[in-house]
Amino acid sequence: MVKISKEAALAYHQTGRPGKIEVKPTKAYRTQTDLSLAYSPGVAYPCLEIQQNPDDAYKYTDKGNLVAVISNGTAVLGLGDIGAMSGKPVMEGKGLLFKIYGGIDVFDIEVAEKDPEKFCEAVERIAPTFGGINLEDIKAPECFYIEDRLKRTLDIPVMHDDQHGTAIISAAGLKNALEVAGKDISKVKIVVNGAGAAAISCTKLYMALGARKENIVMLDSKGVISIARNDLNDQKRFFATTRTDIHTLAEAVDGADVFVGLSKGNVLSKDMVKTMSKDPVIFALANPVPEISYEDAMEARPDVLMSTGRTDYPNQINNVIGFPYIFRGALDVHATAINEEMKMAAVLAIADLAKQPVPDVVNDVYKVNNLTFGRDYFIPKPVDPRLITEVSAAVAKAAMDSGVARAPITDWAEYKHSLSVLLGQETKLTQKLYATAKAHPQRVVFAEAIHPTMLKAAVQAKAEGICQPILLGNEERIEKLAEELDLNLEGIEIVNLRHDREADRRERYAHILAEKRQREGYTFQEANDKMFERNYFGMMMVETGEADAFITGLYTKYSNTIKVVNEVIGIRPEYKHFGTMHIINSPRGTLYIADTLVNQNPATEELVDLAELAARSVTFFNEEPVVAMISHSNFGSDNTVGTQKVRDAVRILQQKHPELPIDGEMQIGFALDKELRDSQYPFTRLKGMNVNTLVFPNLTSARSSYKMLQMLDADVEIIGPIQMGLNKPIHFTDFGASVRDVVNITAVAVIDAYVTKIKNQTE
Repeated sequence: MVKISKEAALAYHQTGRPGKIEVKPTKAYRTQTDLSLAYSPGVAYPCLEIQQNPDDAYKYTDKGNLVAVISNGTAVLGLGDIGAMSGKPVMEGKGLLFKIYGGIDVFDIEVAEKDPEKFCEAVERIAPTFGGINLEDIKAPECFYIEDRLKRTLDIPVMHDDQHGTAIISAAGLKNALEVAGKDISKVKIVVNGAGAAAISCTKLYMALGARKENIVMLDSKGVISIARNDLNDQKRFFATTRTDIHTLAEAVDGADVFVGLSKGNVLSKDMVKTMSKDPVIFALANPVPEISYEDAMEARPDVLMSTGRTDYPNQINNVIGFPYIFRGALDVHATAINEEMKMAAVLAIADLAKQPVPDVVNDVYKVNNLTFGRDYFIPKPVDPRLITEVSAAVAKAAMDSGVARAPITDWAEYKHSLSVLLGQETKLTQKLYATAKAHPQRVVFAEAIHPTMLKAAVQAKAEGICQPILLGNEERIEKLAEELDLNLEGIEIVNLRHDREADRRERYAHILAEKRQREGYTFQEANDKMFERNYFGMMMVETGEADAFITGLYTKYSNTIKVVNEVIGIRPEYKHFGTMHIINSPRGTLYIADTLVNQNPATEELVDLAELAARSVTFFNEEPVVAMISHSNFGSDNTVGTQKVRDAVRILQQKHPELPIDGEMQIGFALDKELRDSQYPFTRLKGMNVNTLVFPNLTSARSSYKMLQMLDADVEIIGPIQMGLNKPIHFTDFGASVRDVVNITAVAVIDAYVTKIKNQTE
């Protein structure tokens, strides 16, 4: 894990605009007419409609997508009772997670009130503003009363995530872990260490799954909760065991099948684990230090099925797997509550998702992540893009079936599609890229290590576990720049191609290149001279297998880079051309644009290759390509040379690939507007489909399209250029690329390198 320092955390929250969330207008506001519609006098009309029918608030306001994250700061993370104001950064952070994972707007509300009655009164008075309420960081036992009362008095979903979020995710994990172990939940012995809000809620949900109360032992800070004790509140008394022969954790876990820790770190010893039954299930969920470390548990019992709350170990119990999608489903049907049926639906949807084939950012046939249902994978990863569709839909359906939905869904396919494009793939795609790259880090050469952006990106990529960087350049200059930028180069290799420690490497590369190109007029001396250029030297490192991928482009002109890559690496034998694409992540979905860098004015043959490469690349990112060949005309409405080449390419492609959804030529508006296209041109092969891949007729139009979007829309994320069609993982950056841009390309290059290795091993 990347170490988080106090200074870095404070700078993150303070730099630029303080805090983590903001409010943005969603309607036009630039003209006087806009303002008159937004406020007086136009705003009166929706007000009167809502007065007549209160449910119209969902139609005319943001109520249906607005959640309040409310806390009094009495149980903030692991910090305890630090007060309402001190807990505000956490509540803002929760709001950020709601937004990036569920597309849900949030107002964080910190209430300086510890009295449960007065706290509830405050929440009840502001409730009309919201479509749902997420209670957060409120200590037990007050949290039980507060949630119960608000669920009774309010007609919108109310959920205390500290209780139910952990319960839902861990219940899904427990269900699957027991299935892997071949155990019946109704027969297993369960030990729950902790008796706070989360522990109580978790245990009740385990019982709803089939666990028997008489098989459960719960402990608090004083030991086993049994009927012999007279210091128990109502919640603890419910779980008091009739066994009076056990008092300590060591005695409780002896022979147990399941340990669930919701307490504090390092309380479960290796000796205790050794006394548990065969194939024990251990959920050590204290954070950041679990009740027992993953390493100690595995050393004590190699047959253990283990979960923690940490990201750096398998089977993370993370509330973000649940709450954004539970509220998403509840909001979308205007639910009056989040009930037990909806929570159980979320449990089953999450559990089922872990059993399905795992989506990768590469084609499934390459099996990059190698994640399959079993001991090391029985809970979906937080970045799984299917969570929003599967969990939200399951919750929404359960709300309808249980009678708490006010706006039922009729078209489930369309609903799931709307969820998948709600946030585009902005966060999900980049997180998938990083997760896959982290699983298989490769050796990546950074050509321009003396460029501050490239050097920062290389260091950051290493810190995030994406790759093992190799920096090309002068050691002294790189080290001086790193010192100026306060970058840690420990563990990063620097190769000075002019004074290489491997004395014969440059000459060895020159001999290889000269032999490879000897029928093209190359001499050894000419090749040797080229080895003083970073692009030639770096690409030869990849060509010879001494590195796995190569990043360049911040300094070098594209024309020169293209020349070098053709000479050193070459194009895949099944193609005659190569190109690049850019990925555009936007709130309306993901688009793949080609060719954005290489081919200035491609002829028909080149367009055919580019379209095939684009389709292959989209499949690489685990999506089904739907391709539109772009022009200024639609299906023969213009007969100039520029449109004819596109039309000819479409004809060839449709003959070669009858299974591929591809059509054109067509204008961009018709490509992206399914209803308009289908109504005007019902014969199109793309009928009923949402286009995700655009192949432009020339470099100018392709490049201008993504650049304009990048400049005009801050919510659009651009990843690229991504090479298509080269023999080896050689990747380019855009001039002026940011550090994050370069890190994104590095992640793609790492995955490309790993996929190439897997492919070579199987051929």
